[in-house]
Amino acid sequence: MNIAILGAGAWGTALAVSLAGRHRVALWARDAALASAIGSGRRNQRYLPEVPVPDSVTVTGELSSALAGSELALIATPTSGLREVLERVREPDPPVVWACKGLEQASGKLPHQVVAEVLGKRAACGALSGPSFALEVAQGRPTALTLAARDAQFAKRIAKELHHPTLRVYFSTDLAGVEISGAVKNVMAIAAGICDGLGLGLNARAALITRGLAELTRLGLALGGRTETFMGLAGAGDLILTCTGDLSRNRGVGLGLARGEPLDAVLERLGHVAEGVYSARAIEALAAEKRVEMPITRAVCSVLFRGTAPREAVQELLARDPREEA
Repeated sequence: MNIAILGAGAWGTALAVSLAGRHRVALWARDAALASAIGSGRRNQRYLPEVPVPDSVTVTGELSSALAGSELALIATPTSGLREVLERVREPDPPVVWACKGLEQASGKLPHQVVAEVLGKRAACGALSGPSFALEVAQGRPTALTLAARDAQFAKRIAKELHHPTLRVYFSTDLAGVEISGAVKNVMAIAAGICDGLGLGLNARAALITRGLAELTRLGLALGGRTETFMGLAGAGDLILTCTGDLSRNRGVGLGLARGEPLDAVLERLGHVAEGVYSARAIEALAAEKRVEMPITRAVCSVLFRGTAPREAVQELLARDPREEA
């Protein structure tokens, strides 16, 4: 299959490296200088310097060149860049899969809603999600993902195409459930980083992840998602990874905030997009709209945007009245 991977950050580069053994891959970078550097040095020194990019991967700064003859456009930009890229892939018109996780900050929409606005309600589109650090995927370490689409046959076909021995791809028709899982887990990872940074212990982290899964599930069900999705790879799997792994950018944000660093300084040092920061406010608003109780999300937003100190936010969570577990 001819696959155009649109976005040469860490995740797009990792997918190009991982899929190059089975497919003809073109990797597009918005920054022409970055594309030239990757093409000549065969490494993405800016975002994924640890792993070489195979010679078989065509690297280009021209979107039309990447899309020429493509049978699948795999969009790996941050969620904030999804709409712009979609506008540019209308012609030619390949099937589209997006691998970004979060809500569009300006509109509060999930990726599939953005896709529907730009491309219409086409059947040949879907989301790729699940517990996956880019570095480990690029290194060929075993990883399992979920390909979700409303069209079951499309989901099954693309999952089969992307599947290989170290990248196990399952398929699902719960597009909304997979996407809201990928968005909320990043906010929970910021909370987990705060928890770890304050030295609250492993018991506290386990409680936070479990109650974070409850929040994710409540909102997901309100949006029409299915319980099994939230218990699966895109839900519990991605949540656990992002809340515990040292490679987690969002957990890194929480760790920095717990040390007393300003948010701007944390993000500048990180050098990558931490989607949880940009999705948190939209998730809080969506929860209010759906009348879903999400105290951890609210606490994270208080720290990020309302000047609440991390330890104070934790104390407010601990001071909540006891209730039946649900």
